[in-house]
Amino acid sequence: MAVSDADIAFATDLFSDLGHVTSRKMFGGLGLYLDAAIFALVSSEGRIYVKTTPETAAMLADEGAEQFHNMPYWSLPESALDDPETACDWARRFLTS
Repeated sequence: MAVSDADIAFATDLFSDLGHVTSRKMFGGLGLYLDAAIFALVSSEGRIYVKTTPETAAMLADEGAEQFHNMPYWSLPESALDDPETACDWARRFLTS
């Protein structure tokens, strides 16, 4: 199952405050990029995962997030899915590290 157009639109809109966010389909999912840096994934089920550092991974785990396989990507907390400012804050923690 591939990521839907609606999921792509939702994810790029959610992170639009970061700047010019682009996407690239891959492996049935989607990569989200700011400039040339990938900062998030959207799974084929539509779940959004942000790239993390060890510190932000621990913070997301405390929020109930789940790791994407054994990669440095963790799901956004449910509260961030309804709040673009919070979603962008999580992404910025990786982008500015």
